Amino acid sequence: MQELTDFWNTVVQVWTQGFLGIDISRILTAVGILTVAILLRGLFTKIVVTRLRALVRRSETSIDDHALDALEGPLRLVPVVIGIFFALESLELDGLALTVGVNFERSLIAFVIFWSLFRLVDPLSFLLHRLDHIVTTIMIEWLVKVIKGLFIFLGAATILEIWGIQVGPILAGLGLFGVAVALGAQDMFKNMISGILIIAEKRFGRNDWIKVDGIVEGTVESIGFRSTRIRRFDKAPVHVPNSFLSDNAVTNFSKMTNRRIYWKIGVEYHTTAEQLRRIVKEIGDYLSDSPEFESNPSRATTLIHVDSFNDSSIDIMLYCFTKTTNWGEWMVIKENLALKVKEIVEGAGTGFAFPTTTIHLEGFPGKDVKAEGLGIEDPQSV
Repeated sequence: MQELTDFWNTVVQVWTQGFLGIDISRILTAVGILTVAILLRGLFTKIVVTRLRALVRRSETSIDDHALDALEGPLRLVPVVIGIFFALESLELDGLALTVGVNFERSLIAFVIFWSLFRLVDPLSFLLHRLDHIVTTIMIEWLVKVIKGLFIFLGAATILEIWGIQVGPILAGLGLFGVAVALGAQDMFKNMISGILIIAEKRFGRNDWIKVDGIVEGTVESIGFRSTRIRRFDKAPVHVPNSFLSDNAVTNFSKMTNRRIYWKIGVEYHTTAEQLRRIVKEIGDYLSDSPEFESNPSRATTLIHVDSFNDSSIDIMLYCFTKTTNWGEWMVIKENLALKVKEIVEGAGTGFAFPTTTIHLEGFPGKDVKAEGLGIEDPQSV
């Protein structure tokens, strides 16, 4: 019997000392509490989210719905944090274990808080969009990224402070390190500042068609902190450093008010003055009657005039603008105009000129020098 008593005393001793001096019964209780909290996490979240959705549906705006969707993830972590709190309470820790447990619990609370703030930035960014008349949409997107980064930094700093790690000396050390890095990263900061200037000046925005001579031409897809991604018309992406787009002249075709058509129409030299007047008048009538061309002189200039006597043609200058700036629509309008000009020229009884050369051969007694140069043996027979 003494042996059984000793064995039982050993079991009790092991049970009471447990792990790190914590009673096994308290450990099992803590594990049970944490297990129940994890199992009830889905039910808790479902009940809370369902109640909150019933409340937000009464509002006329959809912002609170998006905010609730964003907070669903942090809400699922709340039961776990509560379970950890009661599990630590049941362990009755002391000394270093108590300090570690409390710090871990506070870190989780700080994580949930800053995670919630991070997730709320996107649905609440509509407040920044009210500044569209002051700053561009891309600048607002940058501000959203900066705010998110700020919450990440504050959350990390808070957790470090909870564990007794002072953030101030770290920042001071990073400041000295940053000076050294900045000396070797001047181009990066230059591109970042250039990106801010591009957005502030509203040089171009997303989906704009731009051209930088000698660098790139295409459609802007995104403006980043360091570079801008431009999709060329062959569908190849080009990442251009912002400094190139800030220091060079940028043509923004998407900001055109009208698209121009500028032609030199060459007609044959035997065209009479009356035929020229008729061609000019009929082209002008077509442009003024067509709703596709800009006829308001304050917005665009329209010119149809006999311009010059070329080597083999009489040139008529056609200078006009379409109302549309869409490239596809502009091509269709230009095609219709070309067909109409051809009808007008042919209807006037003349035609389009093409490069020609007329050679006059004169007969002289004896040998004809010009004919000889052309390889003609008998000039009189020409």
